[in-house]
Amino acid sequence: MKLFSSKRFGVLFGVILISMMLAACGNSGSTGSTTTTTPTKPGQGCKKVGVLLPETASSARWDSKDKPLLTDGIKTALGADTQVDYNNAGGDATVQQTQAQAALTKGDCILIVAASDSASAGVIVTQAKAKNVPVIAYDRLIQSKDLAYYVSFDNEKVGQLQGQYVSDHYKDYTKTNKNIVLINGSKTDNNALLFNKGAESLIKPLVDAGSLTSVYDQYTPNWDNDKARVEMDAALTANGNKVAVAYVANDGMANSVIASLRTKQLNGKVLVTGQDATVAGIHNILLGDQSMTVYKDISKEAKSTIDLVKAISAGTDTASLTNGATVKTSDGTAIPSILETPVAVDKANIAATVIADGFVTKSDVCAGIPAGTNTGGVCS
Repeated sequence: MKLFSSKRFGVLFGVILISMMLAACGNSGSTGSTTTTTPTKPGQGCKKVGVLLPETASSARWDSKDKPLLTDGIKTALGADTQVDYNNAGGDATVQQTQAQAALTKGDCILIVAASDSASAGVIVTQAKAKNVPVIAYDRLIQSKDLAYYVSFDNEKVGQLQGQYVSDHYKDYTKTNKNIVLINGSKTDNNALLFNKGAESLIKPLVDAGSLTSVYDQYTPNWDNDKARVEMDAALTANGNKVAVAYVANDGMANSVIASLRTKQLNGKVLVTGQDATVAGIHNILLGDQSMTVYKDISKEAKSTIDLVKAISAGTDTASLTNGATVKTSDGTAIPSILETPVAVDKANIAATVIADGFVTKSDVCAGIPAGTNTGGVCS
């Protein structure tokens, strides 16, 4: 009986031992498979990228420049089999959240988001993090401590360039009055706050000294160009058409402000700032109706973003790309950042900047300029 039990135990032990060995082999194969298919870092191995831009109404840049630069560039960087899902929110933060949810549902594993609303877009970052998807805030900072990266321009510097132009040239426009109107961008866009901060750092001292008188200062919801014209109409009416300087945050709104000034035969007689170096903005400068714009080479912003996407997908270190630069969100979180340098442009350097770089073409900006107009040699 004891011998039978010993034999039986030996057979049973052998069966158990073989089963354990087979299971171990099976687990080893499974572990190897998991290691190769599951990324060790958020976004690693990603070939499906979501690009979400904010709107089209305020500036032509988003669809005409940012979209092709990003979508084509990402495919070139990650390979022809890469899927890029593009969406534009049309100025609606709720729509952008829905677009982000759809992108995540489709399996997009890196998101590039130019926020329609800097605060509301924080929800997008939270949802993406839950799926191990990194978010790159493009052009506009998103207020979230979980944001992976931020790529933009030095936006306070943009405002400083606008303010510096006012400081350098306001005396040419204040012969009959000292009134300055400030028409800012959308308050829900963190960039608009930075533009205003930079501009005010140079304009406020002039106001405090009595060199200029601030008579109107408004943020413009959604960077709405039509609203900007209504605002300028109101400022002119309230001040008997006496305005010397119009600080306007971008070219789209500046074009509307100029339309308002034109109805009072004041175009060309008021210093008007802008931003984005759009075809319309450069055209207005050549006509003499707009004084300056700020050139932001979007190709550099897009390239830096694409470089980040490529590094994230490859699982490689991004420290050399951000180079230690950070920008803080409203809660004080330092976000690894890449900030490109903006350039002030007026009639004197149009040819050497935006035309030389191919950002706009001479034929486009000179179209419709009357013969004999002083364009500083640009359209001759």
